[in-house]
Amino acid sequence: MSLIIAYIGKKGCVMASDKRKIGYFGDKQNLKTLEEELYSGAIDNDEDFLNRASELGISIKITDDANKLKVVGNTIRGEVSTKGTFETRRRRIYGTTNGYQIIELLGSETESRKAGEKGIVIFGNVYAKQLAEPLIKRKVKASQSLRYMGEVFESILAEVASKTPTVGDKFDVLMQQPVFSVSEAQKHLNITIDNDIKVLTKFRQELTEQLVQQSLAIDMASKIISKGDVGRVVSIDGNMLHVQLNDKTQAMDGNWKQLAAPGQNVLMFTESDNVKIGDKVVIENEDLCLKKDKSSLKCDIILCSL
Repeated sequence: MSLIIAYIGKKGCVMASDKRKIGYFGDKQNLKTLEEELYSGAIDNDEDFLNRASELGISIKITDDANKLKVVGNTIRGEVSTKGTFETRRRRIYGTTNGYQIIELLGSETESRKAGEKGIVIFGNVYAKQLAEPLIKRKVKASQSLRYMGEVFESILAEVASKTPTVGDKFDVLMQQPVFSVSEAQKHLNITIDNDIKVLTKFRQELTEQLVQQSLAIDMASKIISKGDVGRVVSIDGNMLHVQLNDKTQAMDGNWKQLAAPGQNVLMFTESDNVKIGDKVVIENEDLCLKKDKSSLKCDIILCSL
């Protein structure tokens, strides 16, 4: 759902991109039908796209706020991505003066890497590229300044957007003009890209850890004890009680790390002066208390079932 046009030459690099992003939800076969019509050019505007999706029972969400271009070091990075069941496939172009590289990524793993010196590179779906290529041949001239070329690219994007919903009508244009020879450009690109992929790898690792933690939190939250026996008093020191957990109860901290396993002791506090060794500790109506007289107890732990 993208169209990115990049020029790389001895003057520098300029890229232009739309900002469209489309989310789908519905029957797979009907979705396939909708995509075939969309990419064949049978649907040529947003209204018809929404109507056809409705006819097929497909829910879609169209937004025009995706940032597909980014300045990284002295290069511009353009990216189109496709989310699969388990991984996101990314296709990136990094461009600077006198050089560019095209990278294929699955997750954060590099599947292919190709280098070039100069030219015009187009990323996008087949139909959008078919619309853009003749416009580029007609409108772009090598003698044009980078700034003017960026304006031409933007006009091409606008014309393509008027003929297919796969390209939005809002655009970004970025330009970089560092002084690099051909060999310097590739050295700079290698360093920049390697560092950028490391950032992606770290981001994915952190995201995975967050998802694991969220999954754990959901699982443990369902195990929080709201009713029943949790243990018995085994030691008393003023208002501090040592409570031995029963064989079905464990104590967790706020990050869902186990502080005490079944059979181990935890610290609780009481304001009652009528506590005896062996008194049972329970949770009733989500309140922690002594079973015998409902005296309130406090603790800094989360009591969960196994």
